Amino acid sequence: MLRTVSEQRIEVSRWIAAEPATVFDVLRDPHGHVAIDSSGMLMDASGEPVEAVGDRFTVHMDREALGDRPLGRYDVDVVITVYEPDVEIAWTVEGQVRPYIGHVYGYRLEPDEDGTRVTSYYDWSDIHAEWAARDIFPVINPHSLKATLGILARTVQKD
Repeated sequence: MLRTVSEQRIEVSRWIAAEPATVFDVLRDPHGHVAIDSSGMLMDASGEPVEAVGDRFTVHMDREALGDRPLGRYDVDVVITVYEPDVEIAWTVEGQVRPYIGHVYGYRLEPDEDGTRVTSYYDWSDIHAEWAARDIFPVINPHSLKATLGILARTVQKD
């Protein structure tokens, strides 16, 4: 299901044939983020799986996949803002640009019929005013979020 919750938040959902704990393990792992990314921007990651709000890891990016800005290769830190094991995880991104943008990505997990209803969200409602004035959001569209859920499903599906 694709839906725009507000003018500044997108949510997409999908049922996945795996337990919430299995899904959550992928979402808390830096390499899991790279493995399920449908945008093509996440090239690699370094750091340990996160365990709490405030934990962070580094993602090595390449914006060429979007073809919208000539940023080349760069690194960002994923900073966990919500961490509830097997229920929800969310993060913001800190990179080289200042002020930090303040957009949030996240996943909510709900047990559902021998699997998990996974909702991916992208929220730019609380971005810094300087970035809001540029009118460049959303950077990622709902179809990209939905595609990432498809890759996540393939990654964790039960045999």
